[in-house]
This record gives sequence, C-alpha cells and structure tokens, in this order.
Amino acid sequence: MKLRDFLIGVATGLAAAVIVKEASEKVSPYVPAGQVLENIKKEFKKDSPIDGSWIFMKTDNFSNGIMTIPVYRGGISRMHEGEMQTFEFAADARSGVVVELQEV
Repeated sequence: MKLRDFLIGVATGLAAAVIVKEASEKVSPYVPAGQVLENIKKEFKKDSPIDGSWIFMKTDNFSNGIMTIPVYRGGISRMHEGEMQTFEFAADARSGVVVELQEV
C-alpha cells in the first residue's frame, strides 16, 4: 500500500466523521436526558448523598413569560441534616442548564 493511498483513506474517514457528526446534531440538537440527570446529580452529591432521582426522557416546553424553551423535567430526593428533601427541576434540553429548581 502506498503512503498516498493511506493518507487519502484517512482524509476520507475524517471527512465522513465530520459529516456524520454535523448531521446527527441537526437531527437531535438536544443533550441526552441521562447526561443531564448525571450532571445534576453530581452537583447535588457535593452537598449530601442522593436517595433517588428521575427524569422524563421526552422534552416539555418551559415558558418564563418572555420565551419558551424545550426542557427535561425531573427530580432528586436526598437526606439532608436528617430530613428528606425532594426537588423538582427543569433543565434546558439544548445545554443541560437548570432553568427551574423548586423544593416540593
């Protein structure tokens, strides 16, 4: 195999990878729900252990009165200073940033 043929193959593979990546982002521009939940759990674990967590895999619309964005809704429960705390959250589906957090 000639070096030239090898380099052409590598360049073709890289170009195909870039095209597939761009196409997949256009098909699903959202961060995976599981990854969003893991990031939120990681932040909660800094304060105290988590007893349970959940997230809806399907997006929902969230409006703050000015704009509407797609969000994942979910919740976290934990023991904090001897009391059970339960939180519900809404996280931006595009970035994973929590846009609403309330204790229930």
